[in-house]
Amino acid sequence: MKVGVLSFQGGVIEHLNQVKELGHIGVQVKKEKDLNDIDAIILPGGESTTIGKLLKITELIQPLKEKIKSGLPTWGTCAGMILLAKEIEDQEIKHLQLMDIKVRRNAFGTQIDSFKTQKLIEDVSKEQMELVFIRAPYITEVKENVKILCEVDNKIVAARQDNIIVTSFHPELTNDLRFLDYFLKNV
Repeated sequence: MKVGVLSFQGGVIEHLNQVKELGHIGVQVKKEKDLNDIDAIILPGGESTTIGKLLKITELIQPLKEKIKSGLPTWGTCAGMILLAKEIEDQEIKHLQLMDIKVRRNAFGTQIDSFKTQKLIEDVSKEQMELVFIRAPYITEVKENVKILCEVDNKIVAARQDNIIVTSFHPELTNDLRFLDYFLKNV
């Protein structure tokens, strides 16, 4: 399987390494032509405003949006969640607007408020997983067609809608491949 990773900034190398570790081919996505031969895509963490601007500058935003709309399995981590959300609290600028969620940016606080925790995500594993949050957003509202996968402190931090999964946390910053494996097998 060829898995694209949007490669403007953020945890690109970490995602590519984990894709390879699971025996798949990781592909950097920077231009429209890079979308042609992939079976899934990961939109990594980073800074959502910057990534959104780069999507427009590279003219990748519309082709990417169309690919995801037509069923390309997509996983957005942290900033990727913000890019995929139909609504962003206190922000007029929206990006791909594909998932029926409303998110709050930097919801858990600033860089110094970053944290790790352990959580059971039943759809993914029967054992707890380490979740790493870095200036993380969380979901404040979901429509009925969105399945909540995980909450931390009553805040939604992982969800799924059709071919799209989003997480506030960064599985790529751990050695745990279970969430990536879940994404590749189930979306």
